[in-house]
Amino acid sequence: LLGVRVVVAKSYERIHRSNLVGMGILPLEFPAGQDAAALGLTGREVVSVRGIEAGIAEGFQTTRELTVEAVREDGSQASFQARVRLDTPQEVEYFRHGGILQYVLRQLAG
Repeated sequence: LLGVRVVVAKSYERIHRSNLVGMGILPLEFPAGQDAAALGLTGREVVSVRGIEAGIAEGFQTTRELTVEAVREDGSQASFQARVRLDTPQEVEYFRHGGILQYVLRQLAG
């Protein structure tokens, strides 16, 4: 997966979102009416997401949006809120463990 930890999209088909969670990747959605083009993002930015650790700690019960910060090649920055798309308690567990494989292995070992 080359270090991919988060995917931000306008929307997700259920199966694609579920597959990301199963691989331990956090699916996030752009705010309504926004997308990469509207925010001036090209895909060449260095991106960081704030609040993931706090969200994991509380099972994403209250943390439903995270702050995404993107630093462009010219040094300018873009920041926006993105909606967490872990839609079920089981998906939260899979993500917390790093994916479905790690979850199952820990269940077998425990």
